[in-house]
Amino acid sequence: MSDLPIRPDTPCVAVCSTTFDEICRGCGRSVTEVAHWVSMSAEAKELVWQRILAQGYPRRNT
Repeated sequence: MSDLPIRPDTPCVAVCSTTFDEICRGCGRSVTEVAHWVSMSAEAKELVWQRILAQGYPRRNT
């Protein structure tokens, strides 16, 4: 069994916008991370989760 925290399947909050840069204003992932999310390992996803949570994501209605 994995020691990784239990997380939702995706950090997506359906507030998708990369209008001004390569980072989604809703979930905080890069365009590349969003595109490859389904094929990323659990460990790689956890690293993304740790970064976006530290940066204050996911955000709704911002």
